[in-house]
Amino acid sequence: MKKVLKWIGIVIVGLIGLLIVALVLVFVVSNSRMNKTYDVQAESVTLTTDAQTIESGRHYAVTRGCVDCHGEDFGGGVVLDDPAIGVIYAPNLTSGQGGLAGYSDDDWVRAIRHGINQESKPLLVMPSQEYYFMSDEDLGAMIAFLKQAPKVDNQTPENSLAVMGRVLFVAGMFGDLPAEVIDHAAARPSVPVTGVTKEYGAYLAVTCIGCHGEDYAGGSVPGSPPDAPPAANLTPGGVMANWSEADFLTAMHEGVRPDGSQIDRSMPWWSLGQMTDEELKALWMFLQSVPSVVAASGG
Repeated sequence: MKKVLKWIGIVIVGLIGLLIVALVLVFVVSNSRMNKTYDVQAESVTLTTDAQTIESGRHYAVTRGCVDCHGEDFGGGVVLDDPAIGVIYAPNLTSGQGGLAGYSDDDWVRAIRHGINQESKPLLVMPSQEYYFMSDEDLGAMIAFLKQAPKVDNQTPENSLAVMGRVLFVAGMFGDLPAEVIDHAAARPSVPVTGVTKEYGAYLAVTCIGCHGEDYAGGSVPGSPPDAPPAANLTPGGVMANWSEADFLTAMHEGVRPDGSQIDRSMPWWSLGQMTDEELKALWMFLQSVPSVVAASGG
């Protein structure tokens, strides 16, 4: 009996030791990735402040998803606040107290397009791999708008990950850090002419990839809670298989499917639906052209 207890004790001590080693590795790896510095030279983007440009910038900031995380007033918002996992807040983008008044034009470009902060370290939750493809003109208009947006005084908490959050981060449950997957030295991608074309629709659809995947087939969204609804399959083999263009525009503008059911607000139709009909028709044209995938996903 004593030998059995002895071996049980050895096994328990061994398991505890392995757990400690694993946690140390998780901390080292996560700390190394989150604190890596990137030497990125920001591309020169022209900022103009005429009324039309500012309005275009507001349009892009809304329809490209800034409001989904940073709030409709751009004053910051909660992305994650769970003591067991961590605290992640989208920062206050305005020049109010707690905001980004100290950001230079280059700082804005690096943050939005490259996913790195003023200290050249990666931003934890910032879909720069999507914004990377924005044209200089569109990005310049967006930055020009954000720099003069109404001030909001809101000091968001400092982002931090608890032990379980670091484990999930290293395991890839939060997805990749944008700064890790962007080719920062690559030539700027070409930008199609604005219009109701498949090419312009593809340019707009980059915004959808973060949730719906690069094949637009949907599924679980990286970093979302286990009970969160999956992203819809947007390919011709998915939930929109029998939709018309008019059905798509109604769904995006009003959040209502052809059968009358309401689309969950986790799908930000309320912001994306502020696209113009021209933009939505281009997006529809592109989505109808992608390879069909038959996959079980919500919508």
